[in-house]
Amino acid sequence: MKTLNWPEEGVWDDAPVDTWSAPGSNRILDFHGDPQAAQLVVFSDGNHHMALMPSLRLFKERFPQVGDIFYATTPPGPILRLLRHGRLKIGNFVLSAVPHLFVSPSHVLDTLVAEGRMTAHWPFMRNRGIALLVPAGNPKGINWVGDLARADVRLFLSHPKTETVSYQGYVAALKTLGARAAVDLTFLDAPQDSAKICFGMAIHHREAPEAVAAGLADVAVVYYHLALRYVRIFPDVFEMIKLEAPAGDMENSGTSIHAGLIGDGGQWGRACLDFLFTPEVAEIYAAHGLDAIANP
Repeated sequence: MKTLNWPEEGVWDDAPVDTWSAPGSNRILDFHGDPQAAQLVVFSDGNHHMALMPSLRLFKERFPQVGDIFYATTPPGPILRLLRHGRLKIGNFVLSAVPHLFVSPSHVLDTLVAEGRMTAHWPFMRNRGIALLVPAGNPKGINWVGDLARADVRLFLSHPKTETVSYQGYVAALKTLGARAAVDLTFLDAPQDSAKICFGMAIHHREAPEAVAAGLADVAVVYYHLALRYVRIFPDVFEMIKLEAPAGDMENSGTSIHAGLIGDGGQWGRACLDFLFTPEVAEIYAAHGLDAIANP
């Protein structure tokens, strides 16, 4: 099966480090840096990892005394469990880390406020809707939402139980666009019974392109900024088809990202939170297909 050669991501210095990994076996792509040495720990949902990385790098450039930064970019579930239980098992590896800053959809951070782990959070960034990711050359000729209804097209979606926020957002957007175009997408009403759908397991921002590259799906529905990232780093593997963003309130479909401190944020959490709301970071996110919402 084809596997993608993902680029390295992190905020570490350029000092040489021995690496040891095998694609498809022991890759840990969404935990970045050295949790033992880090003075700043950031937990974030993974959908905007491509913009968070350069933002944290710039923060470190501005505040070199922060030293190491460790950040996680998984779906909210795993990092919530890591926060609540203090440990997370990843294969045979066990990670213990305590975050200073948490970035995620608003309803996720609402639960942290209710648990007394966070006092408040603020709207940070918003995505620009969804896109279709297809193999380079677009062999099935998929060009609009109506093509998803074709019998010969198999669709990748994030898992409805392990990644509920993105799954519900994608399905709601597809149904809105389908209704507007008078397209029959009733196969989305009982997805577990549909042979047309290939589900991810737990990390759709990695699994979606892997499934398309491996031929397990003909097309994946992902946020626009994710598709943009894939075609930029794998230009010979993928193409994307931008879909019109559905009108209406996108807040509850997981398209807006909020940020807040865990506890008092430690030595560097407040400085990093403030930095995330600067024009420089807004520029970085805009370059990666996301838009700033407001300042705290």
